[in-house]
Amino acid sequence: MESKLTVYTGSPQETRNLGRLLGSLASGGEVYLLTGNLGTGKTHLVQGIGFGLGVKEYACSPSFMIAREYHGRLMLYHLDLYRLDRIEEIVDIGVEQYFNNNSVCAIEWAEKGSGVLPAENLSIELEDLGSDKRRITFISHGERYSELVRRLRESLGHKSEVAWNFQ
Repeated sequence: MESKLTVYTGSPQETRNLGRLLGSLASGGEVYLLTGNLGTGKTHLVQGIGFGLGVKEYACSPSFMIAREYHGRLMLYHLDLYRLDRIEEIVDIGVEQYFNNNSVCAIEWAEKGSGVLPAENLSIELEDLGSDKRRITFISHGERYSELVRRLRESLGHKSEVAWNFQ
């Protein structure tokens, strides 16, 4: 069963705050597949996920390294497939090693790994609406992620001090 949640943010900090909430809801084994053009806030969202996991440092874009690891309550693996052009390159980096129950794996440019990434995941589509505004759509693939989207929706509904707009 697929569920969907769309959230609008108005600044990089709001995007990080949304990521922080998502990270705080993680229990381990989550795979987040991020898609969106350059500059849509993918790395800001992952920074927030890291903060929600208790990571003390800012997650940097791993474009030139492909993968970065961060230690928190759970390990955060931050992958960026932008510079990889062939599916064989993604397989060669051993992408499956990043999917385990003691971590969260956030993959930017995930559309490049279609076919080798887990079918059960949380797809996160980011769109630039101009003036630092972003539309962020969460789409669950699998029961576990439907529950995560439900919990995210519920958490956003109870945060009256944050001016979230969501559908």
